[in-house]
Amino acid sequence: MVNRALSSNPPAGNFHITTHASDWLWAVFAIMLLSLLISLFFTALGRHRNRIPYQIPVVVLTVASIAYFSMASDLGFAVIPNRHGTRQVWYVRYIQWFINAPLILLGLLIFTNMTVSDILVTLFFAWVVVVSGLVGALVASSYKWGYYAFGLAALFYLWYRLFAHALRYPFRVGQNVRSGYWGLGAYVGFIWTLYPICWGLSEGSNTISPTSEMVFYGILDIIAGPLFLFFYMLRVSTLQSADLGAASLSAANRGEIEPKGPAPGTAAPAPAAQQAPAGGGA
Repeated sequence: MVNRALSSNPPAGNFHITTHASDWLWAVFAIMLLSLLISLFFTALGRHRNRIPYQIPVVVLTVASIAYFSMASDLGFAVIPNRHGTRQVWYVRYIQWFINAPLILLGLLIFTNMTVSDILVTLFFAWVVVVSGLVGALVASSYKWGYYAFGLAALFYLWYRLFAHALRYPFRVGQNVRSGYWGLGAYVGFIWTLYPICWGLSEGSNTISPTSEMVFYGILDIIAGPLFLFFYMLRVSTLQSADLGAASLSAANRGEIEPKGPAPGTAAPAPAAQQAPAGGGA
């Protein structure tokens, strides 16, 4: 089938996508849509009241499918001037990230014992990263790099929240989930670190073409979206109903910090002796 998207929706600007880029975006859209259908099947199998781990993939992949349909159709962009001319910048991509990035973090953080307020603050800084990238991409002057710096600072703070602050609390569902959290958290951390590199080469400095930008971002979105959610759902499928209940945002005792034990090499303090009842007889 001949791709006529760019004929129906002509590109704009000196630097714009080509038909090859549109073909690639349609392929990514197909991957997102197929992954969405699979996730809907697994969601239908879930019977526990805490369905957040099953519903997050559905929302993420629905949003990603719509975003890639728009970009493959050459829709959802603005033309921004730069020192080399004008360039297409796809704001629809940032709408996708604005919705999906906090949800991916939420899927991880619900298994920690972080308070709901701490989780919301962590999600807020994910929004700061995305909004900073969007505003920077829409700015024509070199002041865009100021927003890039804000976004990087928020991203580094996210890693602190994800790998340091969250681990102050005991995991709600045991050591097995703790190891899974480390693995999936490191996975997300590494992939998300590559997004600012792509931004700097594309919307930031105009070093690579919009077609190369689409390939770069598309690969990252596949790895950070369907592939990550595949591993995530594999981990969730090993949990028992009681484990999923403990991971609910409304679960009891959420936010209690694990009590510290005795220092290494020292004995635990002896329990206080019970006081003898007064007036005891022989």
